[in-house]
Amino acid sequence: MNFEYNEKTQTLLAKLKNFMQEEVYPIEKNYIHAVENAENRWQTPALMNTLKQRARDAGLWNLFLPEEYQPYGAGLSNAEYAPLCEEMGRVLFSAEIFNCSAPDTGNMEVLAKYGNEEQKATWLLPLLNGEIRSAFAMTEPAVASSDATNIETSITREGNEYVINGTKWYTSGAMNENCKIMVVMGKTDFDAPRHQQQSQILVPMDTKGVTVVRPMSAMGYFDEPIGHAEVRFDNVRVPASNLLLGEGRGFEIAQGRLGPGRIHHCMRLIGCAQRALDMACERVEQRVAFGKPLSKQQSVRESIAKMHCEIEQARLLTLKAADKMDRYGNKVSRDIIAAIKIVAPTMACNVIDEAIQMHGAAGTSQDFVLSAMYAYARTIRLADGPDQVHMMQLGRNLIAEANG
Repeated sequence: MNFEYNEKTQTLLAKLKNFMQEEVYPIEKNYIHAVENAENRWQTPALMNTLKQRARDAGLWNLFLPEEYQPYGAGLSNAEYAPLCEEMGRVLFSAEIFNCSAPDTGNMEVLAKYGNEEQKATWLLPLLNGEIRSAFAMTEPAVASSDATNIETSITREGNEYVINGTKWYTSGAMNENCKIMVVMGKTDFDAPRHQQQSQILVPMDTKGVTVVRPMSAMGYFDEPIGHAEVRFDNVRVPASNLLLGEGRGFEIAQGRLGPGRIHHCMRLIGCAQRALDMACERVEQRVAFGKPLSKQQSVRESIAKMHCEIEQARLLTLKAADKMDRYGNKVSRDIIAAIKIVAPTMACNVIDEAIQMHGAAGTSQDFVLSAMYAYARTIRLADGPDQVHMMQLGRNLIAEANG
C-alpha cells in the first residue's frame, strides 16, 4: 500500500483545505448562531445554500460517488476520498456544503446502485443537485434494532400499491423541511427465511399517513437543521414501483449501503478527533496552572502524545480498509470495515474527551465545538451497528478463519 496520496487526491485536498480556510471556518460560529436563533430551527440557513453553490463552482461536489457512478460524482476511490472526508469532518456541518453528508450519501448510493430509471430521475437527480434532502428509516423504538431482523414495520402488497404500517425513530434527516423522500426498511414477508423477510421502499414525506411525531435528541443535541425524527406510518400507501430492487432484498441493499457509510463516518470522526487535538495543543499553551503553562505539565504532554498515536492508528486502519474495499469490494472487506467501525468512534470519544478535559469548563460550553463533537462520536458507536455487533461478528469470522 502506498502511504502517499496520489496527485488527484493531493490536488483536491489542497483545494478543499483552502475552501475550508476561506469559506467555512470564518463563518462556523455565524452558521451555528443562525441555526440556534432561527424562527424555524429545521430550515436550512440561506448561508448553507450560498456555500453549496461556491463548492459546486469550485469542483468540490459529490466527491463521495465512485467512478462507476459517473457522470454523477467525482469518480474517486474510497482511498482517494478518505482524506477529503476527514477534512470535512473537522466541521460538523461542512459535509453538506459539498453534498457529501449522511444520510443523503447512503441514499444516493442506494438509488444509483439499485434504483430504476424512474426512481433515479425522480429522486436521485434532485439529491445529486443538492435540491432536496432525504432520510433513512430503519431503527424502531419497540425492538432491539441492533439486530435488524427484529424490525416490525410491515410493507404489504395490495394490488398496485404497498401499504406500510409501523413506527421508526432516529430517522436521520427527517426533521429538515427540505427532506422530501425517505428510504424505509420493513418486512414484506414475515415467514420467509430470516434475511429475506425485509425490503426497502421509497416513501415521499408528504404521503398521507406519514406523521413526524417528534424530533429525537442525541445526548441533548437535536442536530438542527437536519434532525432525527420519530415517524409513524399509518396505512401509508405508495405505488408498487417505489419498491427498491425487489421483495426480500432489503438486507442486500443494506449491506451495499452500510459498507461505504460506515467508513465515511470513521473518516469524518478522524477529522473531528484531529481538530480536537489541534485545539488542545493551542489551549495548553494559553493556560497557566500551578505556575506554568499546561503544556509544561508532564501529564498533559503524555495525553497529547497518546491522542496523536490513537488518531494515527485509526487513520492508517481506515486507509487500509478503504484500499481493501477498492481492491476487493465491500463483501471481502467486511472484517476490516468492522474493525475500523469498532476502533474509530471509540478513539474519537477518547480524544475529544481528553481535549475537553484540557479546556476545563470551557470545553463543555457552547463557546467550543467539543461537546457537540463528543455527542456525534458517541452516537456513532451505536449508528450503523453498535460496537458489540461488530465485535461479535468480527470475532466469529476470525475464529472460523483460524479453524478453517
